[in-house]
Amino acid sequence: MQVSVVRIGNSKGIRLNKSILDRYNIRDTVDLIFEKGQIIIKPASKPRNGWEKAFMEMRANNDDHLLMDDLFEDENFEEWK
Repeated sequence: MQVSVVRIGNSKGIRLNKSILDRYNIRDTVDLIFEKGQIIIKPASKPRNGWEKAFMEMRANNDDHLLMDDLFEDENFEEWK
């Protein structure tokens, strides 16, 4: 598919029609991937997608404990003042 490059203020851009935006679930932002002489446009990824559910499952399984103490025996807070 070819699309025209159009002027947008002092910049240029491309327009994608509604059916393409809907088909690929593109909303407000996209990820651009530059590789080997091409630009790939993808819907913006959500790197922490599903974390809330995973944390709730951890809590339900009583598996949400610290792996190490949040304070160490030899910590000196005076040096941070």
